[in-house]
Amino acid sequence: MAKEKLDVVSLSDDDLQSQLASMENEYQQMKFDHAVKGLGNPMELRELRRNIARVRTEGRRRELAAMSEGDLDMRSKLRERRRRQK
Repeated sequence: MAKEKLDVVSLSDDDLQSQLASMENEYQQMKFDHAVKGLGNPMELRELRRNIARVRTEGRRRELAAMSEGDLDMRSKLRERRRRQK
């Protein structure tokens, strides 16, 4: 009885953002419901949280893919500078 895997790669950018917003709202509502009366299956919270992470990861992957070469170079320089400061 495996859950249906979330297919975020095939979604457009607008659909991805709208789905992220709706999933975050649903997560907040589920957290509230769980705190007040409990959920039938609290593992749904974990699954929803992981789906939110999948959507955010895909959004960030697309954001990095859309960056220009100069932006990516600047990002690498910033990351290297932060590593040296630690």
